[in-house]
Amino acid sequence: MRIELSRGAENVINTLENAGFEAYVVGGAVRDSIMGNTPSDYDIATNAKPCEIKALFSRTIDTGIRHGTVTVIDNKVGFEVTTYREESGYRDLRHPDKVSYIGSVDEDLKRRDFTVNAMAYSPVRGFVDNYGGTEDIQNRIIRCVGNPENRFKEDALRMLRAVRFAVCLDFEIEPETAKAIRKCAVLIKNVSAERILGELNKILLSDRPERISLLYDTGLMRFILPDLCSCFRTEQNNKYHVYNVGEHILEAVKNTPNDLTLRWAALLHDIGKPVCASRDSNGIYHFYGHHRESARMANDLLHKLRMDRDSIRDILILIENHDVRIDASPAGVKRMMARTGEGLFLKLLLLQEADNRAKNPKYLSEKLSKLHAVYSQYQQIIAEGQPYMVSQLQINGRDLIKMGFRTGREIGDVLKTLLEEVVIDASLNRREYLIKRAAALKRRN
Repeated sequence: MRIELSRGAENVINTLENAGFEAYVVGGAVRDSIMGNTPSDYDIATNAKPCEIKALFSRTIDTGIRHGTVTVIDNKVGFEVTTYREESGYRDLRHPDKVSYIGSVDEDLKRRDFTVNAMAYSPVRGFVDNYGGTEDIQNRIIRCVGNPENRFKEDALRMLRAVRFAVCLDFEIEPETAKAIRKCAVLIKNVSAERILGELNKILLSDRPERISLLYDTGLMRFILPDLCSCFRTEQNNKYHVYNVGEHILEAVKNTPNDLTLRWAALLHDIGKPVCASRDSNGIYHFYGHHRESARMANDLLHKLRMDRDSIRDILILIENHDVRIDASPAGVKRMMARTGEGLFLKLLLLQEADNRAKNPKYLSEKLSKLHAVYSQYQQIIAEGQPYMVSQLQINGRDLIKMGFRTGREIGDVLKTLLEEVVIDASLNRREYLIKRAAALKRRN
């Protein structure tokens, strides 16, 4: 089998080979090439020691030299070059107590996580596939190399990676591997939040983000997104719904565009429903206040996952407003735009559309028609430059201070009052009028 490599990858391999060493492209680049996809990067394995690698190349970075990895820079592109190695004595489910260099690519591949990642290719030495990676690609399955429990005890993140590869490649997890994940799922608690978040983000940015349900099927969700688990056990006996809460969430995620903020908001927008569930005398289910509870629970969860604050803020704004019926009038649209900002307003409309598409299709046409009316009003507001934020007023806090207003809450309240009038009638956003109106408000107080 011949695989086309990038010029940089070939340069690195040829340099190592010409110096008397072995060198192979390994892992994801081989897998992607076999599947007909262009690799995003190339990892290279060699029997050269790190010091020997560094001596052969003019530009290198010691990215993981303790574990035998050196990044080689070729024409401004980085290639991770790692000495064949085996690891033993894992002290914390990730970091080995001992890293030993070994002499063959066969032994190196033996330590890798999944068969589809345990293949190697060299334009000089050919193709190496000792664990059936090619066959598993053809059969579209994710299978551990060797004993799956051992692989997961070496690094518990591999369980989440199995789910991520299954989702991103649209494969299935082989039964014995899935069984081992369910048995070892609790070990994921020992993995850092940052590593878990990285895998979850990749799942949500895939073409099949709704397959994040594999976390529930494998038992990992209980330790990663515990509040989401109860959603799959919460029914919605309501004419507007045809799914239970968990199934509805997955449908909503499926219907969102490929945007990480949107998909996180969709995943968590109803997470508070099980806590807020109630049933009336007719047996109809209600979830009063679930948007606020969902935002509170999402805030806790996302902070535990160490997500950045700006992303958390945006996700929470979307969750808090996902169930708000936006009045399609100019004032109604501008009030919501003031609450979210222009960029998030558009995302809110997309979230509401995805949410409605995940409900009873009988009412979808009516819901989409209302959202379209809101969007049309939004377009007109933007095209005409109609003000909807305090910062767009033709008067500011400094002007009010000169008029004798006290700094702080008094100024804020006056500006909000003026904005509300301007939101209703954009023609009032004139400096002369606003100063006169502010003066009137001051006299009233």
